[in-house]
Amino acid sequence: QVQLVESGGGLVQPGGSLRLSCAVSGSIDSAYAVDWYRRAPGKERKLVALISSTGNTGYADSVKGRFTISKDNAKNTVYLQMNSLGPEDTAVYYCHYSSKVGNYWGQGTQVTVSS
Repeated sequence: QVQLVESGGGLVQPGGSLRLSCAVSGSIDSAYAVDWYRRAPGKERKLVALISSTGNTGYADSVKGRFTISKDNAKNTVYLQMNSLGPEDTAVYYCHYSSKVGNYWGQGTQVTVSS
């Protein structure tokens, strides 16, 4: 009932920046959370950042001070601004939506940080 489409991934040099977008459509509840997860090569999927419908945010220690999660309610879009990127940030990034009616995942977008 909820569809998530990530975009904005790509190749960036170390120290560079990238902004990911998660477009949300369907039956959006009044109370929800949208999270960004990432799965690095050979590693388990881990939470990166989250934002609630009320605007509360949270970050993994590994990205604090470098990443910013935000949302535009008019566009039904959640963003992840990523600055000071390093090779350790290379991963497939996934958008995740949760509410009382269900949980949904996007298809993922590849972020590669390399010279």
